[in-house]
Amino acid sequence: MCGIAGIYCFSKEAVILDKKKDNFTRGKDNLTKQAVSYKQNAVNATLLKEMTDAIKHRGPDDEGYLLKDKRGIQVFSGEDSPAEIKSLYPVLNFSLNVSDKHSKKSTANTITQENIILGMGFRRLSILELKPIGHQPMRDKELGIVLCYNGEIYNYLELREELKAKGYKFFSNSDTEVIIKAYHCWQENCVQHFNGMWAFSLWDERNNMLFCSRDRYGIKPFYYAVQDGVLYWGSEIKQLLLTPIDKTLNQAMIWRSIKINSFMVYDDETYWQNIHCLKPGHNLIVVNGNLNIKQYYDLDIANFESSRLSFNEAVEQYRSIFLDSIAINLRSDVEIGATLSGGMDSSAIVCSAVHKKGEPLKTFSSYYACTKELDERKWIEKIVQKTSCPNYLVSPKAEDAICWWEKLTYLDDLPLSAAFVSINAVMQEAHKQGIKVLLAGQGSDEISAGYRHSLYRYFADLIRNMQIGRLAKELPEYLKKDNKTFSKLGKIKLSTFLPESSLYHLEFCYYRFEPFNRAFTNEAEKSCSEQILKKIADIKASRLSNFLYNMIHNTSLQTLLHFDDRIAMANSVESRVPFLDYRLVDFVFSLPSAYKIKPPYTKVIHRSAMQELIPDEIYRRQDKGIFSSPFYQVWLKNELKPFISDIFASSAFRQRGIWNLPKIYHNWHKYLAGDNRQVEMLFNVIALEIWFRQFIDRTSGGYK
Repeated sequence: MCGIAGIYCFSKEAVILDKKKDNFTRGKDNLTKQAVSYKQNAVNATLLKEMTDAIKHRGPDDEGYLLKDKRGIQVFSGEDSPAEIKSLYPVLNFSLNVSDKHSKKSTANTITQENIILGMGFRRLSILELKPIGHQPMRDKELGIVLCYNGEIYNYLELREELKAKGYKFFSNSDTEVIIKAYHCWQENCVQHFNGMWAFSLWDERNNMLFCSRDRYGIKPFYYAVQDGVLYWGSEIKQLLLTPIDKTLNQAMIWRSIKINSFMVYDDETYWQNIHCLKPGHNLIVVNGNLNIKQYYDLDIANFESSRLSFNEAVEQYRSIFLDSIAINLRSDVEIGATLSGGMDSSAIVCSAVHKKGEPLKTFSSYYACTKELDERKWIEKIVQKTSCPNYLVSPKAEDAICWWEKLTYLDDLPLSAAFVSINAVMQEAHKQGIKVLLAGQGSDEISAGYRHSLYRYFADLIRNMQIGRLAKELPEYLKKDNKTFSKLGKIKLSTFLPESSLYHLEFCYYRFEPFNRAFTNEAEKSCSEQILKKIADIKASRLSNFLYNMIHNTSLQTLLHFDDRIAMANSVESRVPFLDYRLVDFVFSLPSAYKIKPPYTKVIHRSAMQELIPDEIYRRQDKGIFSSPFYQVWLKNELKPFISDIFASSAFRQRGIWNLPKIYHNWHKYLAGDNRQVEMLFNVIALEIWFRQFIDRTSGGYK
């Protein structure tokens, strides 16, 4: 719902480097950015303002600031705050030496620039508690706690009543205040009580402690960097690029993410060596001059496939948890809509939401008439007919891809995926229709085995467990669906005999051509302190559970959530993901593999639980819808061909110093001649080159 920023001088050795003296060091490969040292002993309020302004798109409704010096704390409004907010909180004047023109309160002689040790910035997209009391940073003077928070705690009403019973008094209807009281009650363990998505920074005045947290699955972002005793943090990477930290690029991360599409987010790494993401399920705590990161959540491997419920009992429990997740995700003081394709996941969300609300909600879909697998209008219409939900259809053009590519790359902080045009068009339409919140289906495939790769692991488990009867019955049913028998059998064999980490290593080495030159890959290997894919876990579980565990924690989900958050928030829309209710995730992982896959069907538990709510045609659908754009099939070789050819022929591309130019050009011409096998890597090369032009070639920062 919002965006956050912060600077904290937590060490006695803390210094701030002057941003104005920030220089670019341009080597042959154009890969490094260094800052010139300039010592200054306090938080730079102007820098905090710039960091907060950089994410205005995340929160156009209000802005706020907290500044703390050794004498005390003060909360401010900003120039973009509504008049009613300005009347309650002084507008922060960044010279900190004149009275605010909007308020009788004065900033003069209260907080002084040279003594600031902590600053927080906030941009608000108003969704809960629309009154001025919902302004952030929110301070509870009695408890000595100040909070900057991005996200939603869906069970805030239940927690509010629980905390009331313990004697806490509430002055707002916001989940923000619930977090403050919950922290005071349970301290660090408060996050164990939350059901939702969050990234927040909380200042505990009494313990002189900064407490930051990110939700269990990383739905909401939190980035940080530490240099010279100063901690910088924010909702998006671009904010930290405004600071004077060392901006040397992480070549290993770049290499890894281009070779495997789902690795745009990997562990705590980013494209910059010194900028990190706070990992999902982790807290960051700074106290007594020490910074510590602690994990508070992980999937419990001992619980995997441990359930003794019958299938029918499991279906009932799945339905109950999912419908409750939908119910609490619908809590809002503004109108909520939903994305809608013709697949199981979005159909289940829309039908369940209508079931819970008792009335239709606005839905938003994309389609492409030029590509059959990207045109799901016939399936969408079945949901519309059943629910009477108004549906807003968009069909972006290749020209939109060219128009949006650079700007969205900047807003995303990373090279884009081929789905960016569809996602942006849907989010734009939602914003146009006055929708601030959309329900979306991310997470279902990762918990209920929706991807085709799940089937390889499933059959591998049957072989390894000598379940020959089921194998003999189910494998032929799976193989007869298409003409890919040899390929499928090969992948099942590999999944049977190789651990998960080795499967990803094979993909990294052989699935796509190598687009980088030897100098780049050598340097990437040298800069990596461990094996390039070290974080892929080989856990003591079935092949299928091992695969899904990595999907949640280490591979696809984190990348999907990144794209979903950035492009939604680029349009000032909050995306909620009901499938990632931790109760549902933990429950589905406890179920046997046979409850998830029954060839030719995947996500059997989800499918069965939703049977009574969704149209029968959707329930029986076997093919998997693709939410993407027609880059690979149509656009790159037709409408976008001149655009791509110009990039490949440009001096910027040829002199980048990192590309394996002969191999790229060879595969480009093969693609134009009809060979589509390497088109995904060609797209990745183009997307990364556009990223370089936004974040490395532009020295002044920001999209142009």
